[in-house]
Amino acid sequence: MNAISEEMPIGEIVEKHPQTVEVFLRHGLMCFGCAVARFENLRQGAIAHGINLELLLKDLNAAVSQTSD
Repeated sequence: MNAISEEMPIGEIVEKHPQTVEVFLRHGLMCFGCAVARFENLRQGAIAHGINLELLLKDLNAAVSQTSD
């Protein structure tokens, strides 16, 4: 089971999994620090910024699983 889903608010992802900041930056999604990130979910953020959601989810979950091993 993945720790991160597309329905999760971006702010919650970063708060629970700070190691994901690097992944967001690598994908060009830099809005995790803005006020909207508290309400916007991962799917909405990816669509708004033209980012491949599947690849972003894969990389976010890989980052989380690496630190939980």
